[in-house]
Amino acid sequence: MGLMGHDAPTSASASAAASASASTSPSAQVTADRGWAAEVRTAVFCACALFGLVMVIDGAAGTLTAARVGLWAGLSALLYGVLHPVRVTAGPGWLAVRGLGRRRHVCTCLLTAVRYDEGVAARLVLCDSLGNRVELDPQILVDNPLLLHRLDTGARTACETGLLRTGRAELRRLVTRADGAAAEAVFEASDLR
Repeated sequence: MGLMGHDAPTSASASAAASASASTSPSAQVTADRGWAAEVRTAVFCACALFGLVMVIDGAAGTLTAARVGLWAGLSALLYGVLHPVRVTAGPGWLAVRGLGRRRHVCTCLLTAVRYDEGVAARLVLCDSLGNRVELDPQILVDNPLLLHRLDTGARTACETGLLRTGRAELRRLVTRADGAAAEAVFEASDLR
């Protein structure tokens, strides 16, 4: 699964693989973040819990009015909007990030730059030659090896064609981190740790 660890596919084998994958059903080709639904449920629970809690407190204090119900509902909706996770999906040659308001995607086989921004929240920034740009939490890729494999496959193609100018080392580190996490999970599951 390594970015530069395996020989990159030749253009003939890449086109053969693309035609073979085109014959399978489109839904089988799309890989999605496995933890997204649980994160949405958590966001809904937090927003509903906040709404219920402030309604109980406001009702117990005797200050509950229609305007205050609207205020608390708006505050709870705002909390949900902040907590709503982005949905990361990938298919052959593309990776998409969908939030509440918009969907962004990159063509992974046309990647030109990969940047890993560390800060309060780590972000992986991907740019392609068509001018598309996406940002996502790299932990999503570590937790979802199939998504990382789609990205890695496209990045290897971009390296082979000479498009990927910056970010090879960042992708290698991410793949190594994901492989380490997978190995640790296997050791924990088999009580070898």
